[in-house]
Parts: sequence; structure tokens; C-alpha cells
Amino acid sequence: MDNNLRTPGKTTISPEVILTIARLTTLEIEGVSRLCQIRPRVNELFKRTQCEGVHLEIEDDRVYADIYVVLKNGVNVREVSRNIQNTVSQAILKMVGMNVGRINIHIEDIDFLNEENKEA
Repeated sequence: MDNNLRTPGKTTISPEVILTIARLTTLEIEGVSRLCQIRPRVNELFKRTQCEGVHLEIEDDRVYADIYVVLKNGVNVREVSRNIQNTVSQAILKMVGMNVGRINIHIEDIDFLNEENKEA
């Protein structure tokens, strides 16, 4: 039997995979201290499209993300935000082959605690 005639099958990707990619990629960005907890949206309490600091929407095979972060003290907020957007977008495209429609970055706080602990 010739294997070339067989249909390769179907691959499905769980939203949790994309959440994990976005979360871990964001945490690797220089200047990001941590992700923020976000309140679940009422209509999405039982959906698997958000985790700590990341909320996803997938429409027409396009990923839309909101990422909530706390930045380290003394970083350029605009530069770090753009770096998160570009790096997460590329990671999703390369790892799962999905296009990214939009990545919104929400700066929730600046982490001054690390600076205070260094002086003590």
C-alpha cells in the first residue's frame, strides 16, 4: 500500500496551548516582572480562553490577545510593550501557524518592591 495516498489527518490545537505560549513568551521579555490576575468576564467564566494575565479570543483562525503585566522599575514602557507584542505574535505564528490579529498590552503596575528589597 502506498503511504502517499493517505490523508494526513487533522490537527487541533487547544486554546490552552496558545495561552501557554503567550504567557511563557511574555514572562521571558526583558522588563516584565510578572503577569497580573485578571477578573474573568461573566460570559466567559467557563471558557478556556484565559489564564493568569492573558485573555484570548480566536475568530476566523486569528488570535486576539489581551496581556496584563507588571513591569520592572526603570524600564521604557513603550519599548517593553512593543517587544511583548512582536515576540508573542511571532511565537504564536511560528509554533502553531495561526495569524495574530491584535495583541493589547495592559500595564497594570510597576514593580517597585524589588528595588526596596535590594536596599534592605
